[in-house]
Amino acid sequence: MLTKLIRSQIPERFRPIGYLTHLARELTGCVVKQGPFAGMRYVQVSQGSAYIPKLLGIYERELTPQVESLITRQPRLVIDVGAAEGYYAVGLARRLPAAAIVAFEMEPRGQTALHEMSTLNGVADRVDVRAKCEPADLTAAIGSEISVVVVCDVEGYEEKLLDPVAIPALKRAAILVELHDFLVPGITEKLQQRFAATHHIQHIWQEPRSRTEFPWRTLGTMLLPKSYLDWAVSEWRPVRMAWLWIVPKSA
Repeated sequence: MLTKLIRSQIPERFRPIGYLTHLARELTGCVVKQGPFAGMRYVQVSQGSAYIPKLLGIYERELTPQVESLITRQPRLVIDVGAAEGYYAVGLARRLPAAAIVAFEMEPRGQTALHEMSTLNGVADRVDVRAKCEPADLTAAIGSEISVVVVCDVEGYEEKLLDPVAIPALKRAAILVELHDFLVPGITEKLQQRFAATHHIQHIWQEPRSRTEFPWRTLGTMLLPKSYLDWAVSEWRPVRMAWLWIVPKSA
């Protein structure tokens, strides 16, 4: 109760974490600074994930080679499941001007942010925002499309969604999936087994972050405990995360 009262009385930019967020917004102009989505205009907050690393362009930087490989494939359809505010959905829409984008996001606030991000970046006509994604929804979204990439971050629900037996169309899709073994033990091995016959599979691990990656030094950042700078560049992961990049063996 006291914390809520303090928050209601003190503007965000005068609170330690709020100060760093405000600084990042001001000095980036809410435009991604670097990385595969450099130049993307951003909304004021992220939905359920770290915000400052997205503005800095270091969010999930381990995946930069895979994202560039995805773009090189020039898919005609990109499906982003668990799209949040649209870091990947809108970012890929900008990099793939000929592709259609389907963005599944359950949370209403995330859907609103997706629409705003799409409009900010001039891709609203190509980003189809949908709600919850069940196997039938994913099957319908892929349809008969041959050239398709699926980006998936669904907090363990990948066990249900990424099943090429239940969804045969996945056998021809390239898939970039965040793994959640801490929620569904053994899911990494299970997905590797499911796609071993039809896909090449690359396992990518999260790398450490350093407070030195926060690029601005002000009186405020000098006075803050260094742990706040650690927070600013972190991605709030409960464990060391990993991903699979799953690419069809056949063209």
